[in-house]
Amino acid sequence: MSTETDARFWNRTSRAYAAGKIADRAGYERTLERTRALLTSSDRVLELGCGTGTTALRLAGYVHSYVATDISTEMIAIAEKKRAADSVLGLSFRTATADMLSSADMQFDVVIGFNYLHLVRDLPGTLGCIRALLGENGLLISKTPCVGDMNPLIRHALLPAMRALGKAPYAGIFRAVDLCRIVCAAGFDVVATEGHATKGNDNRPYIVARKR
Repeated sequence: MSTETDARFWNRTSRAYAAGKIADRAGYERTLERTRALLTSSDRVLELGCGTGTTALRLAGYVHSYVATDISTEMIAIAEKKRAADSVLGLSFRTATADMLSSADMQFDVVIGFNYLHLVRDLPGTLGCIRALLGENGLLISKTPCVGDMNPLIRHALLPAMRALGKAPYAGIFRAVDLCRIVCAAGFDVVATEGHATKGNDNRPYIVARKR
């Protein structure tokens, strides 16, 4: 298993992903509203794991520049089609992961990763790359499924079976408390941890962390 395997999975499922509906629309809108309140018109924003660009298209108009990236070329192709139909000044899409971006060439005020951190294979390494890409006092804003806090049947039976069948991608298993600890160890101070779900159990904490 590798990042190439991950990219193939998301390429294969990109059309179904694009056609899917957001399960908790009100929770998603709350996340967008909270994130917009943290952004300023002068911010340079990087989004990691942008999928088909839905969030990027909603947020990019509030900042100076917005670079939205994803590991999947097919996801980015769909995002580009959306941008062509609904152009937003300052928004660009590219196929990339955090470690593919050079901090010598790019610096950001905010890095966003929604439904992203649990999908990376080297979480401390990815957080280190994110920190390097952020300018002084830069913000990391994430909303991450914490599989370790979910029903044990999900992490011990359902998820491994689905991965074996090619029906699920790689997913790291950690609890919310573990995630906050790893974020802090990577050189950030967690300034907010929130729950935005409006139905069901909320195992996807919204975390705001500032670069030390």
